[in-house]
Amino acid sequence: MFIKTLKQLRVEQGYTCKEVAEAVGITEVYYWYIENGKRRPYYDLIVKIAEFFKVKLDAIKIFCP
Repeated sequence: MFIKTLKQLRVEQGYTCKEVAEAVGITEVYYWYIENGKRRPYYDLIVKIAEFFKVKLDAIKIFCP
């Protein structure tokens, strides 16, 4: 299985940070922090993000501070 970062998924699927953030119910800034490894998302949010991108949880690489 090829693991991708959130940014790779977002760019490949043609979304902006704002679009992803709105879809999962967080601010654009908070999403940017998660995408860039500045904040650690809670489990339920990781699930929402995976569902949004239509990937399994283990297909996402999230950098944590």
